[in-house]
Amino acid sequence: MPQVLLIEDDSKIRMTLVRALSEQGHAMSSAHTAMSGLRQAVEDRPDVVVLDLGLPDLDGREVLRMLRAVSRVPVIVATARDDEQEIIRVLDAGADDYVIKPFGAAQLDARIRAVLRRAGQEEADPVLVVGGLRVEQRAREAALDGAPLDLSPREFDLLHYLAQRPGEVVTKRELLTEVWRTSYGGADKTVDVHLSWLRRKLGETAQDPRYLHTVRGVGVKLVDPTR
Repeated sequence: MPQVLLIEDDSKIRMTLVRALSEQGHAMSSAHTAMSGLRQAVEDRPDVVVLDLGLPDLDGREVLRMLRAVSRVPVIVATARDDEQEIIRVLDAGADDYVIKPFGAAQLDARIRAVLRRAGQEEADPVLVVGGLRVEQRAREAALDGAPLDLSPREFDLLHYLAQRPGEVVTKRELLTEVWRTSYGGADKTVDVHLSWLRRKLGETAQDPRYLHTVRGVGVKLVDPTR
């Protein structure tokens, strides 16, 4: 039975979600402040955390930053903040998904099951090798020809996603959905920027690619240059 920690200060929302998600088969615990939620996340080691951003003692983004420093637990941010740039900042900070209030318990249940499936898939195949690239999911480390790559959390997530699909063309829409957990079309430039940064760290350019190849009008693919 999945263990879910809900960090939410609104007592009505908290009680409603705890009851509804318990009926969906989740073992629920909850906290109404950031600090109590962080303590429970560290001590109880839940399978997934559902985090509100508007907490009374600490902003949820800071909670996410602190949690990411000590844990890889999947985090779903559940908030009324619907600003696109805020969504991108939160996902870049390490959130696994983002759901905007108001939402139904059935939708949240589906998102919980989705992030748990992804976490299970990553644990099942933690080390990926494409040519001279080695990507280790558990350690969140990547290396090229034996030299460590200094990647941001989002750059690592992007590389890991592409490394799971070597030679497969992946669209920007898919990357936004699966890596950034958003379907906002206006965020396309975010993908382009992160691909540019990743190319630079792989020692290549869009004009002279080795690993990251753009397929004009379709998307991008990660290839083994030795083949």
